[in-house]
Amino acid sequence: MTNNCFIFTIENQRYGVELSAVEKVIRAVELITLPEAPEMLLGLINMRGKIIPVVNIRRQFRLPEREIELSDRIILCRIASHTVAFVADSVEGIVTFPRHQLDRGGEIFPEMENYIEGVGKINGNTVIIYNIRKFFSDREMTAISLSENRDAAI
Repeated sequence: MTNNCFIFTIENQRYGVELSAVEKVIRAVELITLPEAPEMLLGLINMRGKIIPVVNIRRQFRLPEREIELSDRIILCRIASHTVAFVADSVEGIVTFPRHQLDRGGEIFPEMENYIEGVGKINGNTVIIYNIRKFFSDREMTAISLSENRDAAI
């Protein structure tokens, strides 16, 4: 379990991912929408000529859907051989949790042990730390990459 985490918020809940998975954070931009995209794909962004899929992490977290706002941030992460992005309400920054202050994910959420690495606290607020590399199934990553490749001419 990592202790260097990148912290972001969605719907006033703090989440964390392993810092080494995060490539970049950018301001919200208009997404390129695709007519027959997989349900989990919000759209695409063009980062200096590279097309990057933006996944609907709200759906993965089972949170209410909403439109992207100007104050949102797009977090680009490296998952296996792909770069994917997701939208967060805000970014808190980098936190180093001492190992003794992290509860293992399997102890709290046994059925989600593959996805949740741990749970920590920042100023009394709970932070759920996800293993972003295991959060999306191989099938979902294949669907995303097919959409990305199909529309690379955008």
